[in-house]
Amino acid sequence: MIVQDVVVLDDAADDLTAGRIFYDQREAGVGEYFWDSLVADIESLFIFAGVHVRHYGYYRMLAKRFPYAIYYEINGEIAQVIAVLPLRRDPVWLEEKLRVRK
Repeated sequence: MIVQDVVVLDDAADDLTAGRIFYDQREAGVGEYFWDSLVADIESLFIFAGVHVRHYGYYRMLAKRFPYAIYYEINGEIAQVIAVLPLRRDPVWLEEKLRVRK
């Protein structure tokens, strides 16, 4: 399914910022690489939205270069990014984060 627009909701943008800060604290410049990589993954939803498996009620796309998942839903011709979360967290934590975003 090709969508006409991809919208990153505020909570998902906050997730991206948190990931960028996390990686910049580890090593200078890695946060920028994280940001660019995840934005590229999100932009691929223009072409690949809807082909991913559902987890916790949302489509889940795995990031290509970092252990993160991009959770999104499709409303009409718009893919809405709900969350961008690290996969190395406890699954209970992930589920709770997504539950409060519904």
